[in-house]
Amino acid sequence: MDNQREIRASDSDRQAVVEQLRTALNEGRLNLLEYDNRIALAYQAVTYGDLEGLLVDLPKKGALAPRPDPAPTVVEPAARQADLPSHYSLLPTALRILWTIWLTAVCINLVVWLMVSISGGEPAYFWPMWVAGPAGAGLLGVSIGVTAVRRGRREAALRRGFASARRRDR
Repeated sequence: MDNQREIRASDSDRQAVVEQLRTALNEGRLNLLEYDNRIALAYQAVTYGDLEGLLVDLPKKGALAPRPDPAPTVVEPAARQADLPSHYSLLPTALRILWTIWLTAVCINLVVWLMVSISGGEPAYFWPMWVAGPAGAGLLGVSIGVTAVRRGRREAALRRGFASARRRDR
């Protein structure tokens, strides 16, 4: 049914495809770069055809079909804040890994500095700043740049989607 491919996808449909891609990554069917690229395309997808194209070379878990949106539920304010994505979760997987490595290295250096300072009886020169500062500043700059580019692509895809919908309506 080719008409099915032209139906506009919902956020829950996009999220279902992202979950299938995450499963494929965990199974070793995709590498990190393919996974990151496909997730970006999944969030930019407008129709079911766009979403199905992302899964064409992966084993089928079930055909994409329109799903009714779930009924709205009442959410407590504290629970609502927990559902909001953190800045860390918005980063590509590769950058999250780099941030984790950086944080681990900084923690190890702080522990070594603390041990040296305690054993010497007085605080030693705070050399961990030279480990944490430049690398952290560089990583922060790259993270900000990548999220800005991804946000711009997402907004451009949405504008293209709205423009094509307007053209079809005329």
